[in-house]
Amino acid sequence: MAGPRQLLAELSWEEVAARRPGQPVVLLPVGATEAHGPHLPLGTDVMLSEELAARAQQQLQQLGVETLIAPSLAYAVAEFGAPFCGNVSIRPDTAAALVADVCEGLHRGGLERVCLVNSHLEPAHVAALRQGIAEAMRRTGATVALADPTERRWARTLSEEYRRGDCHAGRYETALLLAARPELVRGAAELPANPARFLAAVRGGARTFVEAGGPRAYFGDPAAATAQEGEQLFALLVQMVVQTVLETWPPDRPAG
Repeated sequence: MAGPRQLLAELSWEEVAARRPGQPVVLLPVGATEAHGPHLPLGTDVMLSEELAARAQQQLQQLGVETLIAPSLAYAVAEFGAPFCGNVSIRPDTAAALVADVCEGLHRGGLERVCLVNSHLEPAHVAALRQGIAEAMRRTGATVALADPTERRWARTLSEEYRRGDCHAGRYETALLLAARPELVRGAAELPANPARFLAAVRGGARTFVEAGGPRAYFGDPAAATAQEGEQLFALLVQMVVQTVLETWPPDRPAG
């Protein structure tokens, strides 16, 4: 049986120090504060990353891998949602510096294994994550991993809507939130499908959800989402995190 969530923020420094000999992997949830249609909250990506980290922690615990879940990074490059109320976007260099500083700080505090768990898919955001990770690794000499569903080997295992790239606040994300936080999904069943091809529009130069054909900040078919599909998607995403951790730090590998 899996135990309760092991959250870094709820431990004292002495409790964290006592866990250091076990070389725990720090799962760092990453998301954004971004418009997700009229039916999903601004914190959708953060909530999905937190849920994913918690589920992955349970599975890793069963495999004998000790983990801690760090406080989430909730602000990111989110320029596509800039026209919408409540959306917050930070500059790419700020985002990269934040990632680098947090990873370096964890390392200085004795936690040498960090894996980012990301659910925000904006390309500029993913690029900033990779830039920050590279800088953190340069400073510390330690490996920082990224469990990222935009990586091809993971993306091809997910839903058809996801693979098309038209999944922002659509069936894919709505299903995941129905599985994780159903009380926060409001009115999805009444929304008409948006057939606009988001990814194609972005490749054609669209800079916002509005320019891409999403005047209410969603694409795809959120009304078709179910919690059952969300559970199936989470199972695939958990495997992504678990495999990333095991590939990066095999059980017999020293710290670093």
